[in-house]
Amino acid sequence: QVQLVESGGGLVQAGGSLRLSCAASGRFSSINAMGWYRQAPGKQRDLVAAITSGGSTNYTDSAKGRFTISRDNAKNTVYLQMNSLKPEDTAVYYCNADLTIFGPIRTKYWGQGTQVTVSS
Repeated sequence: QVQLVESGGGLVQAGGSLRLSCAASGRFSSINAMGWYRQAPGKQRDLVAAITSGGSTNYTDSAKGRFTISRDNAKNTVYLQMNSLKPEDTAVYYCNADLTIFGPIRTKYWGQGTQVTVSS
């Protein structure tokens, strides 16, 4: 079984910072891309930031300049540093990982989600 366990969400005032973590565990041979998505009430789940196994990153426009995605391959963990938070960043944040289970078998997994609430 594979698990993605997220942590670091919470309540913060506008302008504040939070750091999300997502650790992958279980039976897999490697982790390919990892990413963070978010879903606000009544809206679809959208990509916030992603990082490849080689460290290349991409961000949604609203996250550029404020959020930084990084990963520690030795710990099978991806991070999202969020600075200058705004009320519109309020959402449930989900970790996603593209894992190679064995051979050519690849599967995407989701974490359980962590709530981020930014007060004005």
